[in-house]
Amino acid sequence: MHTPFKTIGIIGKPSDPRIAETLSELYDYLIQQQYVVFVADDSARFINKQGVASCAKERLGLYCDLVIAVGGDGTFLAAARAIVEFDIPLIGINLGRLGFLVDISPNELPAKLHHILQGHYSEEKRYLLRAKIVRDNQVIHEETAVNEVSILRWVTPSMIEIVTKIDNVFLNSQRSDGLIISTPTGSTAYSLSAGGPILYPSLNALVLVPLNPHTLSNRPIVIHDTAEIEISFCQTKQINALVICDHIEIPDVLISDKILIKKDPIPIRILHPEGHDFFQILRNKLNWSSGYHI
Repeated sequence: MHTPFKTIGIIGKPSDPRIAETLSELYDYLIQQQYVVFVADDSARFINKQGVASCAKERLGLYCDLVIAVGGDGTFLAAARAIVEFDIPLIGINLGRLGFLVDISPNELPAKLHHILQGHYSEEKRYLLRAKIVRDNQVIHEETAVNEVSILRWVTPSMIEIVTKIDNVFLNSQRSDGLIISTPTGSTAYSLSAGGPILYPSLNALVLVPLNPHTLSNRPIVIHDTAEIEISFCQTKQINALVICDHIEIPDVLISDKILIKKDPIPIRILHPEGHDFFQILRNKLNWSSGYHI
């Protein structure tokens, strides 16, 4: 059995007051079980209790040995980026729609959570991407992404012309609406909507998915996740591009800039209930094999 946890952090979706009931239920349960609990500042207002200990979500890793994200996959992604450097695990409670990452529903509280907190869980590691914007040989912006880094045309009706290198070896040039570089985790997100393949979460791979390419033979490609990807532009006139890391926007990227993308060395640790089955999640979320029973 794994070592039980003692101090637990809670991060909720700050823009959705509908999380209040689940947050309060979760907080009450943890306090009753005599855990020390810290709540992210922007979520503490939903818990109508005296003496709730709170801090910025980026500081939860200083005090906690486990964090619980309450919301959808977007909340989970924000929580993951906030705690990744502290090497503490993350649990997701699903109040969103699809929820590929948050796999405990509110009606399963507290039973499934109790089993995890007692050490009955499976753990997996998911790696992030780190994107750097380089201008005049200087890194002017750096950001991480759990799902994907997207390079998109911005404030222009024209396609952008993208040049891609893998480990400094030319791959291709393309005219398109943009390019998605996705982790296996993100292969069920934006990449999937753009026609990319679903990657098994533990694969050491990344997928590059063009968005509406002008040449129809331009298709998604899967590469090893140790590769460094370099994106540049070959336009003759100045237009701006937009780089998005998950949902964090980096605007005003110039055609003279380079974008370097590489797997971050520190993974996030995700705890699932025992019996977690990725294929079952795909069947449930994507409505596969409906009507077929083993």
